[in-house]
This record gives sequence, C-alpha cells and structure tokens, in this order.
Amino acid sequence: MEMVTSFVYPPPPSILLNTMSVVGLVSLAKVGWSEVRGIHMKYSKFNNIKTSSPPQPQKRPLGSLSSRTGMLLLYTPAFLAAAASFFVVPSDDLRFLLLKSALALHFFKRIFEVLFIHKYSGEMAVDSALTITSSYFSSTALMLYSQNFTLGLTEPAFDLKSLGIAMFLVGIVGNLYHHVLLAKLRNEDGTKEYKIPKGGLFDTIVCPHYLFEILVFWSFFMVSQTIYSFSFAMGTTFYLVGRSYATRSWYLSKFDDFPKHIKALIPFVF
Repeated sequence: MEMVTSFVYPPPPSILLNTMSVVGLVSLAKVGWSEVRGIHMKYSKFNNIKTSSPPQPQKRPLGSLSSRTGMLLLYTPAFLAAAASFFVVPSDDLRFLLLKSALALHFFKRIFEVLFIHKYSGEMAVDSALTITSSYFSSTALMLYSQNFTLGLTEPAFDLKSLGIAMFLVGIVGNLYHHVLLAKLRNEDGTKEYKIPKGGLFDTIVCPHYLFEILVFWSFFMVSQTIYSFSFAMGTTFYLVGRSYATRSWYLSKFDDFPKHIKALIPFVF
C-alpha cells in the first residue's frame, strides 16, 4: 500500500468515485473481452456484420445514425465537460490545469478529425453510440471531480507530470498521424472499400491509432495520479486490446493476402 501511495493520491472520501473506479474498470474489461469473443460495439467495420435482413439503401434502419453524426455524439459531450471545467471549477493548481487542458485538447482533436479528416460511409448503432458517449462523458467528469479532491494534499512521492505531458504529446500526434493515413487510404481511388493500411506503424501492427490512444489515456493518469484516472486508463487499455484483436481477425478473414507478421497492437509481440 505504501508503494501504491508513492504513485497516486490517497483514495478520495467519495463513495461515488471509489465505486465507479471499480465499476468502470470491470465494465470496460468485459467489453474488451466481448470484442475478442466476436461480440462487437456496432460502429466502423463492425456495424453490419452478418445482417440477416436484406439491405435497404434508400432507407436508414431505425436505431442507426450516420457514422459522422455518431462520432460527433461520442466526443462532443466530453469536450464540453472538459471545456466547462475551466469555468465551473477554476483552480490555479498546475496539475489540475494540465488535466483540464489535456482532456479538452484530446476531445477537441477528435471532433476536428470527425469534421475534417475522417472519411465515413457507414452507420453506427444508436445503442453503441450512447454507451460510448456516456462512458467518455462520465469518465471525463469523474476524472476532473476526482482531481478536485487532491487540492491541498501532499503530492505523491513520484511526480509523473512531466512524463505524462511527454506521453500525451507523443500519443496525440501519433494518433492524428495514423488517422490521416487511414483517411487517405479510404479516399485514394474514390471507393468505399476497406484496404490493408500502409505506412507508419501500420506496417507492423493493425491498430497503431489505438496504441497511441492508449498512451493518451495513460498520460491522463500520469498528469493526475488519481485512482480513478488509473482505473479508466486500465479499462480503456483492456477495451482497445480486445478491439485490436478483433480488428486483426477481421482483416485476416477479409483479405487473403493480409501479411501474417503484422500484429494487432504491439509491434512484434501482440
């Protein structure tokens, strides 16, 4: 316990935060395991796997959103929560300011990508959109709420802020770069068919954008050093590991010429 408290602030006096630290971690781990088992969150390439009813291109099925609308729904509430925190809970604390800024910048970047970078052709199930939206919004709000309890407390023995800032910059730039590569791939010949991504870390792993996104969420923990931010970073890792595994399996099933040496998430390892 003494070693743990060297890296994180003590548990806050909040039943809500302590409960959600456990519930959030378990829930995300469960969703990640579901991805491995083939039970997917219904967006991107996994939205319409093996539908039994005939397609109706002229009429959008009930319970679906366009992918662009769905993605905007995913990120906008979390961005608004992070942006509002500058006014709702003003503070001169450097760690708190860094966390607010990192969260706001991350979700602003995602909204920018949805509007100006990503190429969309499909739909997103409403239930999946609402589940992910509520997860991003609640986790953002709870990370900020948790940080509020650290004000005035003694700093952890190991200060991870500087490492967190560096990891955030690497993660957000790496994520953006590989999203640009994906967008170019979808648009290079005007078709809507998926292709095997190339360039950057796509030559060694299927989901480098997920790898860099994991770095971003761990940077939130390193900047904040709270138990809740650790829990959410760990849960997000479990989910994206499962999603990466499912994505690689999808590529293997779709492309006969998919290079077998390309791993899911970690170059040469997994």
